[in-house]
Amino acid sequence: MKVFVLCTLLAATVAAWPSFDFGGFDGFQSDPSVSLTQRQKHVNKLLWKVYDHLKDTELKGIADSFNPESNTSQYSDRGAAARALAKELKENRLLKQHHWFSLFNPRQREEALMLFSVLMTCRSWNCFVNNAAYWREHMNEGEFVYALYTAVIHSELGEGVVLPPLYEVTPHLFTNSEVIQKAYTAKMIHTPGTFQMHFTGTKKNKEQRVAYFGEDIGMNTHHVTWHMDYPFWWEDSYGYHLDRKGELFFWVHHQLTVRFDAERLSNWLDPVDELHWDNPITEGFAPHTSYKYGGEFPSRPDNIHFQDVDGVARVRDMLIIENRIRDAIAHGYIERDDGTHIDIMNDRGIDKLGDVLEASAYTPNSHYYSALHNLAHVMLGRQGDPHGKYGMPPGVMEHFETATRDPSFFRLHKYLDNIFKEHKDSLPPYTREDLEFTGVALESIGIDGQLKTFFEDYEFDLRNAVDSAEGMEDVEINARISRLNHEPFSFVADVTNNNRGSVLATFRIYMCPRRDNNGVVFTFDEGHWMCIEMDKFWKKLSPGKNHVVRKSVDSSVTVPDVPHFQTLIDAANRGNFDMSEFTRSCGIPDRMLLPKGKKNGMEFALVIAVTDAKYDATQSNPEADEHGGSHAHCGQHGEIYPDKSPMGFPIDRRIPDRRIYDEIPNIKMEIVKVFHDDRHHH
Repeated sequence: MKVFVLCTLLAATVAAWPSFDFGGFDGFQSDPSVSLTQRQKHVNKLLWKVYDHLKDTELKGIADSFNPESNTSQYSDRGAAARALAKELKENRLLKQHHWFSLFNPRQREEALMLFSVLMTCRSWNCFVNNAAYWREHMNEGEFVYALYTAVIHSELGEGVVLPPLYEVTPHLFTNSEVIQKAYTAKMIHTPGTFQMHFTGTKKNKEQRVAYFGEDIGMNTHHVTWHMDYPFWWEDSYGYHLDRKGELFFWVHHQLTVRFDAERLSNWLDPVDELHWDNPITEGFAPHTSYKYGGEFPSRPDNIHFQDVDGVARVRDMLIIENRIRDAIAHGYIERDDGTHIDIMNDRGIDKLGDVLEASAYTPNSHYYSALHNLAHVMLGRQGDPHGKYGMPPGVMEHFETATRDPSFFRLHKYLDNIFKEHKDSLPPYTREDLEFTGVALESIGIDGQLKTFFEDYEFDLRNAVDSAEGMEDVEINARISRLNHEPFSFVADVTNNNRGSVLATFRIYMCPRRDNNGVVFTFDEGHWMCIEMDKFWKKLSPGKNHVVRKSVDSSVTVPDVPHFQTLIDAANRGNFDMSEFTRSCGIPDRMLLPKGKKNGMEFALVIAVTDAKYDATQSNPEADEHGGSHAHCGQHGEIYPDKSPMGFPIDRRIPDRRIYDEIPNIKMEIVKVFHDDRHHH
């Protein structure tokens, strides 16, 4: 049968990543001989002007003299990964420099992962930085950046290092072509400039109203970084298991989708429709964005029908993959490649389903279930040139940095989200026993402060977008963008603990749009799937009354802005570098915790559930640890996810009768309003 000859292209390569013996990482530790300040300086220099040759004397000297194969004792795999990559270089098989890179291109991904493997097998920072400097000069820039970022994230040698924001390292992927052109002009005439960047499209396109969400550089950073923290190609031989990776894939994209829907409702738009393989793609997209090397990102007109994509998949194949996954949900089990079954009619079924649907290297049967999500990204990215007739580069959907710019991203993820919902709806509703926290009652909940949003200006550095010339100094070149922010506020709750002693509680906070675009109130069963996770944290409750205040800035869903590249350079140059609060950039930007709302207020149901941490916390003292700051969507590196309960608990399953939620004292709901101040803040 020929059905899956093409559509297994991505799925089959999951099992074909370069495989090396990493030696269990026993001898691999942070290098005490190299300070964090020095490591940060090295990373800064490696990523500054990444499309130019190294200018730093130390790193250039390393790149010119280092032989990655000469000392195999510096690697935990005795140099196997280094030899494999060096062989590709000697045989002239590596992608040339000054060429686009896409993680969805199997060969380009393979090359990037070969460098990742070399860096991950390094036993010391000296080995790490020597290889990084050498391969920066010999590999494609996009492959190098991807390998370096993922290695710093996942290697213990990168602990404490703050990676510069990608929008200041590879600005072309985050900036409109018009602004890039102005940046080049400013550099040529040696005149500093700050250029306003406008969102894609015009007011004639209603999708323009929510472009601020999909094109937000902080949201783009969250999306691409999550896929670096939890890459679909990850295998445990790299050093550790990514706990609940499949469920996190579901949850982080579910939350992106429901947040997008809340923004649409804030702007008088209906929630986004799911795409269908046999229906037209309603919204076209003109990215107005260019590759550094490779020309313009392809456009897509309105109302085109899906076409088969040569070398990737046929439309019919996508329908077959979808039906096989839906059959698994209907049967209540996933079939392994050896024919045995994995029961998914339980709390952990969503994790296996996420592995299958993406699909990641954790999938139990890539040949049968293929890789619906990954293939769909390529299918959408190639619709402008499905047969390669015009030699177009990959579309925005083929890069995690740019994918959310395209309205079809949210249509795709609504489609995937509805498949996940089909599974969740097949599980029995929670019972009183599942939900109760004996002796604990929420007396009142509310907000301290006003839920008010506004747009503000933000500037980021474009110096890495333009080329350098010998003897020509850089000039200050910035892009100015408009972005959503909100006034600080706090969640407050009065909780009574009627138990004799203190108890540890998990606080779960959600906000759910109350009405549809016609003003009709959602039923509890309709609305629960649209709830936005606002925070999750642990708190010890003393006997009697407890007044709990949780600041918005402390949310475990969000992260602060990554410091500017120049800020990181200056901090490292001052010495004693320590910016540990910025080591993770996976998380919703803290300024986007609230949806935009409306000028006269938009109603949301504030839902707070207090559950028993004795049963759902994975650590003995969770209230004393922020678990990496953004654990709700991003977990904690190399650790078990801190919450045993299903993500979205207790409102992730269908709710045919809301009375049980009304009657249980440890769950409470109040109606709040989010206001938007339409005066722009500068």
